[in-house]
Amino acid sequence: MYKRLIRPILFCFDPEAVHYFTFSMVRFLSKIPGIAALFSALYEVKDARLATEVFGLHFKNRVGLAAGFDKDAKLYEELSHFGFGFIEVGTVTPKPQEGNPKKRLFRLRKDSAIVNRMGFNNGGVTAAAERLKKNRGILIGGNIGKNKETPNEKASLDYEICFDALYEVVDYFVVNVSSPNTPNLRDLQEKEPLTELLLTLQRKNLAKPKAKPILLKIAPDLTDAQLLDIIAIVNETRIAGVIATNTTISRNNLLSEQQVESGGLSGKPLTQRSTEVIRFLSEKSNKAFPIIGVGGIHSAEDALEKLAAGASLIQLYTGFIYEGPALVKAINKAILSSIKNG
Repeated sequence: MYKRLIRPILFCFDPEAVHYFTFSMVRFLSKIPGIAALFSALYEVKDARLATEVFGLHFKNRVGLAAGFDKDAKLYEELSHFGFGFIEVGTVTPKPQEGNPKKRLFRLRKDSAIVNRMGFNNGGVTAAAERLKKNRGILIGGNIGKNKETPNEKASLDYEICFDALYEVVDYFVVNVSSPNTPNLRDLQEKEPLTELLLTLQRKNLAKPKAKPILLKIAPDLTDAQLLDIIAIVNETRIAGVIATNTTISRNNLLSEQQVESGGLSGKPLTQRSTEVIRFLSEKSNKAFPIIGVGGIHSAEDALEKLAAGASLIQLYTGFIYEGPALVKAINKAILSSIKNG
């Protein structure tokens, strides 16, 4: 029903406006008695065999919602009824910020893709942390970044502020230095500044009563040499794992006219490259750390390829927008089938 009826209507309107409209509708519908239970009945696959343990956390299934969808932790409870095993909120920054000027979100329909240059628009980490205090058992990741005006040499202070604010209310952290939409942010992926940033956060983390898993989200545009550096950095800093990958700045082989828009590209054009990065990291590290696979997952087959390449978990974003919540169910059923047949 989503692809035949709902999506064609939604895709007639501005994508950012549709995003907020959809948020409002899901929130409204979920307040109607029985609707949340109906969503769960339609989209959840409940089977103990889907559960897995990754970096010390128990996931009821391997399919999560990627950061960027629920930036401000306003809808995580409602979204959990669509069958996700975990929800990642953010990217949040210490101070609220508007992000980049609109129009900043574009559909590439012929490519089943999206270009965004949102620029970490969010209401600030303090507001998100307050909302997460109401969480009732949903496994939550906190994706953290720096404010646009913060120079890179002081970036670690922003990440520390976000870490402290979210420590009590998230289950794991994601350090986002790979968005292409904050000026010079990707410079922090270079070996020296990235190592120092992660070591700083790990020192703070290990000083807490209970350390939380810290993951690094990387760009798909890194070279093999840079990916080898990532493996070395993970080993040196002893962070919990990697999320591969963020959006890409590449525009290779696109059909849509909107490819000229600047920003990060997500969706089907990223499917192969994100899987290549997952496989490279898994093989070259000898599976030394868990990987969350994200990028171009539009079918159950895409998800299984990510898992076969070495991902322990996967996340959806653009595929969820194009394919609808039935995709979550399809993936979990395919994973369950592979377990039964394996």
